Amino acid sequence: MNDVHNGALDLNLLPVFDALIRVRNVSRAADELRMSQSAVSHALKRLRLFFGDQLFLKTGSGMQPTPRALALQAPVLAVMGTVRGDLLVREGFDAASSRRVFSLCLTDMGELIFLPRLIERLRRQAPGCTLRTLHIPMQQIEHALESGAADLALGSLHSMPEGLFQQQLFTRSFVTIVNRRNRAIRDALSREQYLALEHIVVSLSGRIEDAYDGIVDQLAGPRRVYLTTPHFLTVPMIIEQNPDLIATVPRELATRFAGYNSIRTVETPVDVPPFAIRQHWHPRFQHDAANVWLRRLVKEVFDTHPE
Repeated sequence: MNDVHNGALDLNLLPVFDALIRVRNVSRAADELRMSQSAVSHALKRLRLFFGDQLFLKTGSGMQPTPRALALQAPVLAVMGTVRGDLLVREGFDAASSRRVFSLCLTDMGELIFLPRLIERLRRQAPGCTLRTLHIPMQQIEHALESGAADLALGSLHSMPEGLFQQQLFTRSFVTIVNRRNRAIRDALSREQYLALEHIVVSLSGRIEDAYDGIVDQLAGPRRVYLTTPHFLTVPMIIEQNPDLIATVPRELATRFAGYNSIRTVETPVDVPPFAIRQHWHPRFQHDAANVWLRRLVKEVFDTHPE
């Protein structure tokens, strides 16, 4: 496989390349394209012959693209974006019959709080569609949305690239969670006590300046941060074992954490404004019928999401 085939490329093969470069799995690509696995494998064989390269190599972590496939990624995805956005937009998206796999970038908090409501609505309106959630480092989210590996990124995401489109879904307030065994903390925290205690902060990037509750430091001055973690759901367990630590988290999440008998909630002694939860997508998919439908569904779900 050293020479590119001189014949015309069958454009019907491009959706197969597009799906494989995004999902890195033959069976998932087949499901998305509504093809058999053997048909996808046959199409891949033809792509390999045409481009004179293996394109995708089977590994323990899925079908990994070769350097040649990565070089083809941008032009192929550009063609597919044009086809979806400009040529097929009038066809719309038939949610009732589609078998599409929608991929969402979510934090563990998003999976706990928001995903169940979205699943409930999706199963009613698009019974053949399924969901896949992705935990992607902040610096890779733009590429995931541009390539189509992810359809949407949901949450209160800091340092998002300016080139992404976004829509506000709702706002949330912060509260502080503490260990019930910490007798030094009574029904309320003073500002001085709050700043003197050691904090756990959640940051997807691992940097304190990108922390979800970073606005507190801007309003009240720097806190004593003991632990920075990308995971919300480990916070109550850590506080349960370390009573001197506290954390400031979204109010709805704190309500769920109340299930831990050792955790209780106090108001944050800093006047922190509500933060916005948004959905983000790449401009390439602004007019993609399926992406438009999904964005509308998400907006409808969270327009009625209570505090």
